[in-house]
Amino acid sequence: MSLYGHLTEFAGLPVQEFTEDHVDADLPEPDTVAWRIRATYRGASWGEVLDDFLEEVDTARVTTLITGYWDYLSEDAEHPADLLAEAAHRFPALRNVFVSELAQEEAEISWIRGADLTGLFDAFPGLERVTVRGNRMTLTPIGSPHLRELRFESGGLPGAVVRAVAAGDLPNLEHLELWLGVAEYGGDATVADLEPILSGERLPALRHLGLMNSEIQDEIAQVIAAAPVVARLESLDLSMGLLSDRGVEALLSGQPLTHLRTLDLGNSRMSGDMGARLRAALPETTLVGLPRPGEADRVENGCLGCHEAVADCECYCRSCGETREGCPCAFFLSEDDEWYVRVTE
Repeated sequence: MSLYGHLTEFAGLPVQEFTEDHVDADLPEPDTVAWRIRATYRGASWGEVLDDFLEEVDTARVTTLITGYWDYLSEDAEHPADLLAEAAHRFPALRNVFVSELAQEEAEISWIRGADLTGLFDAFPGLERVTVRGNRMTLTPIGSPHLRELRFESGGLPGAVVRAVAAGDLPNLEHLELWLGVAEYGGDATVADLEPILSGERLPALRHLGLMNSEIQDEIAQVIAAAPVVARLESLDLSMGLLSDRGVEALLSGQPLTHLRTLDLGNSRMSGDMGARLRAALPETTLVGLPRPGEADRVENGCLGCHEAVADCECYCRSCGETREGCPCAFFLSEDDEWYVRVTE
């Protein structure tokens, strides 16, 4: 999911925005859209917009909900996840939730204040798909028998959250993404925290695993290379982190990966030569984000986002949102290797 704009579709439904400026006559049938409830800067609070939504929409038919912009900088503002949990009795059909879907123009991911998410899962035992964006979140082990997809998008995911997911009772979880982030923003998870997931002892239905956006991406690749869970995965995502040739070498030297339909190693720091080795080793796997065979070292001659030559790059800078030609941040090309790190903050 992109951080650079708002979703137009979620859980297979088109997104319908609901703000304090909504027009009653234009509202669609409640179960035909994914509702984004969004406050505005210096406007009504998110809770006030939710109150309007509860009055004007038949929420008993709402299946899919997105909590959009809210006053995340105010410690006094109630978190949308808490407000939604309090109103759970009004949403008996709710199955899909995205918490804090704020685009980068509204907030860096590390600025978005999290919440104790345990109450949300307790209030909605029928949830099937949950995405949470932000930092400073907490979670205790949950039992969510219908949950099929769980995604935490964070610039620093606490190890306690990773351990809670690993210890949870999630028998039908098929898709798990953990954006681990960096220690500076609270991302203190270790490979030991991941062990119950990687061992295959937990999450029996898991088919997609994303361990992403991490400053310990090489360490993760090294344990993935021997992790029992990999044998039953259909897709694996180790993108957006500090994955170097050392980590990719571990993947190539470890257990077979030829059964994977998709392997995403995008926005990493591997060399063009290592990308060529991966293509040769996994000819039937869809490989995402690799440099092309024979391409010069991307760190010196190309963009680490799209792997195109400078003249062909159409990426956007994560800091200012501009294309390379208009970017004042020197993000795409620099003598300093650190400009190429695309760990999302």
